[in-house]
Order: sequence, then C-alpha cells, then structure tokens
Amino acid sequence: MEAFKTILSKTAPLPLENVDTDQVIPARFLKATTREGFGENLFRDWRYNQDGSLKDDFILNKVTGATILLAGKNFGCGSSLEHAAWAIHVYGFKVVVSSFFADIFKNNALNNGVLPVQVSDVFLADIFKAVENNPMQKLKVDLENQLISIVGTGQSESFAINAYKKHCLLNGLDDIDFLISKKKDIEEFEKRALAYT
Repeated sequence: MEAFKTILSKTAPLPLENVDTDQVIPARFLKATTREGFGENLFRDWRYNQDGSLKDDFILNKVTGATILLAGKNFGCGSSLEHAAWAIHVYGFKVVVSSFFADIFKNNALNNGVLPVQVSDVFLADIFKAVENNPMQKLKVDLENQLISIVGTGQSESFAINAYKKHCLLNGLDDIDFLISKKKDIEEFEKRALAYT
C-alpha cells in the first residue's frame, strides 16, 4: 500500500445517503479475482448510460483529479463486498468522508489503503456547503494528527481511527506487510517459547 500522512485535495461530492456497496460496484462485476478494471466500474450504473457513454451530469464525470470522495450519511451499507473498497481505491480515492460508515465497509477500506473519515453530521453539512459555494474547495486530511479541515474556511474537526490501522496507513503496510515487519520479533518469541518446552 502507499503510505501517506496528509492528503490535500478537492473533493468529488456525492450528497446521497445510504449508498450501498452494490451501487458502489454492481454485482455483475464481482466475478473478477483481481482488481483490474474496478476503477472504471466504480458507480457504473450512475456514471454510464446503457450504451456505455458517460452521463455528463454525474459528479465523477465532471470532477477529475480528486482524491477525496465526499459522501452522505451511511456510506457503504448493504452487502459486505470488499470489491467496493477495491473500486474506490483503484479509481484513485485515498479518503472517503461521511458522517457514518457501515462497519464492514470501513474495515475493508482500511485494509485496502482507503481512509474512511467519519465526521459529525454538522461538519459534513459544512463541507458540502463549502464545496457547493466553491467546487474547487480543498480539504486537508491530516492522518498523523487525526484532523480534517476545510481549507477555505479554516473549519476543522478531529476524527477517530484504530491505532493499528493508523500505523499501517502511515507506513504503507497491509496486514501481511505488518507481520513481515515483525519477523525478527516473532522469531525471537518462538525461540523463547521453545526454551520453556
């Protein structure tokens, strides 16, 4: 995974509540066993017409270069598809901001290098308002200090994250990488354990 400490980016605002994982990545794309093509199929049924042409009015077809997805409340609900996190990551989003995440989606996102930043309902509304007033408005997400800020207004709010997952994101480690980084400690523990048998 790619390590990061701070993300400064404009957003792709998706002011919809209860966006489920089947809307994030439709079930017909779940037969794949690799992540190839998942980014182009993110929100497939919302982004494309039936003939495969882009829908001009969908936000991802209007905003390019954003690494922060700004979502409504209860993002990632529905079935426990890790593919939803894959699609978001492969598309290029590093952060998803919402006032509530489904637990399984939240864990899947963290396991795939995407930071879910949960903010209060009031602060989420403030972000949407700031982005509506200025579509180029940037957010700053400071993972190290667990702080999200609206650059143009100076408003900020802290967010929570599991300490282990924070360590992994800051260092670009997935769970296997983390275990490998502890190889020496594990071997020493095994030696001590064997000495007592």
